[in-house]
Amino acid sequence: MPVPQRPQHPPQSRPAPPRRRPPQGTRPVRSRKQDERPRWGMRVATGLSVLVLGAGGIGHALVSGLEDGIGRVDPFKDMKNRPQGGHGTNLLLVGTDGRDTITKEEKKKYRLGGAPCHCTDTIMLVHLSADRRRASVVSLPRDSYAEMPAHTDRTTGERHESHPVKLNAAYAEGGPTLTVRTVENMTKVKIDHYLEVDFTSFMKTVDAVGGVEICTARPMKDAYTGLDLPAGTHELNGGQALQYVRSRHVDVAADLGRMERQQKFMAALIKQATSSGVLLNPVRFREVSTTVLGSVRADKDFGTEQMLALGKAMKSFGPASSEFASVPVGDPSFPVKGIGSTVQWDAEKSKKLFSALREDKPLAPAKPKAAAGAKQAAGTLVDVAPKEIRVQVYNGTPKDGLGRSVDEALRATGFATTQAPLNGETRDRERTLVEYDPRWDRSAKSLAAALPGSELKPVKDQGPQLRVTVGSDFTKVHPVKAESRQTAGDFSPVRGDEVVCP
Repeated sequence: MPVPQRPQHPPQSRPAPPRRRPPQGTRPVRSRKQDERPRWGMRVATGLSVLVLGAGGIGHALVSGLEDGIGRVDPFKDMKNRPQGGHGTNLLLVGTDGRDTITKEEKKKYRLGGAPCHCTDTIMLVHLSADRRRASVVSLPRDSYAEMPAHTDRTTGERHESHPVKLNAAYAEGGPTLTVRTVENMTKVKIDHYLEVDFTSFMKTVDAVGGVEICTARPMKDAYTGLDLPAGTHELNGGQALQYVRSRHVDVAADLGRMERQQKFMAALIKQATSSGVLLNPVRFREVSTTVLGSVRADKDFGTEQMLALGKAMKSFGPASSEFASVPVGDPSFPVKGIGSTVQWDAEKSKKLFSALREDKPLAPAKPKAAAGAKQAAGTLVDVAPKEIRVQVYNGTPKDGLGRSVDEALRATGFATTQAPLNGETRDRERTLVEYDPRWDRSAKSLAAALPGSELKPVKDQGPQLRVTVGSDFTKVHPVKAESRQTAGDFSPVRGDEVVCP
């Protein structure tokens, strides 16, 4: 049953700052040392999409010169008792909190205040299938409850026995090596490569590919990051994209909702990179790659040859080739003495998820094939999932059977209709009417999107069930889909082509 929803009022939108692109054929100027690691919520996606997707069509001569810009780390040094390797390739993509290394101007502009924690801000485990036709991206909540392996603190030199922590603290105590060890202990997935990128590279790369298109069904505003987007379709430049992927105060989902937005952004970035021609244009490819690689840190074995091999194998890669999931959560507020609230994984579902990665199996269910010549409607994005909206249909016209036709059409689109349409009080209604309790105004807007041109009428104390009185203006029910991820199976996975703009 739906829960009461507070009326939503679109915030005042403000004009987006102009996006500046570097002159064609020039190389972006690096402004950071290679080992600086400023904070952002999605920088790791850029390294994956450009390094993995782009190298194949350009050639060894162009790519080989780029490797000099990569900072090197040894995250696998002296590691023992590691998980057994499976099929395919596993990359750990890490974004770190290093806001102490950015300028005061940047802190103010992108709302990056506060003291740095020297910990990981974003962690993603990416599995590239053995046939290089699929990338499975699993987000690991930064506040996940973790058992830190025994280690020596890299800052104090103090020896620590195994102890509970939040996952993002592993980097602060032991850097990349302890982060890899902790993730391997938690997932039992062997990490083959490690990538770490900074947020300035992220912004410049978004600008270099021409911006990224994002769709939102409702206004998104976060005073902490400065994000201010009205409902609709937006082309985000680098700075706006940074705000979008870092925001965690736009809904009650907090960090878990932010992870979904980060994954949605990654899919949109892949779509832009693969459809804009940047990967086939040597000059633009060099420009984008130089921007990214100037701040990437990677293990010593992830070099030019690996980039070329992956790129050639994945040259036809696109949004439909990617799938995204988050670790199944058992308790989002698991209390731990001395640490606070942590995110506790669902043990059984998580085990199945990581087993699928080790066995090189897809996470998302197979997409049904459409009939020959048939076109699937993408569906308008709505704020509330149709399955959560209860609807009673009334026929407000003299046309017999129209109420049942509309009830069936709404149900086919996903709405929870009563399957028992009734006749309206009058049979001469011209315009279709949607009546709703003001507490369920978001549900009413989602239903109205399926009935374009309908009239919305608030009715106090009507309750959660919405009423549709069909008028003579009715033509058909338009398909709609929820912006938020729908539960599917054990991990709620989605394909990249399902979360990009329709």
